[in-house]
Amino acid sequence: MTASPFTAPASVLTVMAHPDDAELWAGGTLARCSASAAAVTIAIPHHSDPVRDAEAAAGAAILGARLYQYDQPTVTALRELLLAVRPEIVITHPLRDIHPDHRNLAETLVAALPDVVIATGHPRRVYTADTYNSLTADGPVPAHTTIDITDTYEIKKRALAAHTSQPISDHFGPMAETLARLWGSRIGVRYAENFVPVPILGRLPAASTL
Repeated sequence: MTASPFTAPASVLTVMAHPDDAELWAGGTLARCSASAAAVTIAIPHHSDPVRDAEAAAGAAILGARLYQYDQPTVTALRELLLAVRPEIVITHPLRDIHPDHRNLAETLVAALPDVVIATGHPRRVYTADTYNSLTADGPVPAHTTIDITDTYEIKKRALAAHTSQPISDHFGPMAETLARLWGSRIGVRYAENFVPVPILGRLPAASTL
């Protein structure tokens, strides 16, 4: 597991299925990257409800991120997204997420990656984030790259609270706090978020220390 020190990448692209997913699963880390001058982009499909699109814009602004929306999460659409942003790091859902929208989005993104990486060299690293109670169809999310978000947790909470149409206070908010405290306890801090690397053409992030 990797905790601190934190070195922000030059750019981060978070590709998620729903308007509140970036805040819920990676909000503290995205806010930390933004505060360190990284270019942060949150990409989600347009929602059928304009209220949810407006909430997504509000949440992204609180995190210091740019919101990128597209019509449908097809391989072509995600390839165009990757080519337009050319991020250093991509964050998405677990490939075996129990939520079908999450799982389908992640699988489509992985299908779009090879041609883009061969053509541009970006992204250099891809990670999957957390999920509901850290459980996938294959079991618990493995502890791997765990980021201290203690200093940005309140920003994450405010961004999540921008999704007023959703059951934040009695469902997603308490779950987010439980998960952040759990990951935090594993690295000896108050709050944290965990990410698991995905191989890109057979390559994983290099380790600089044990």
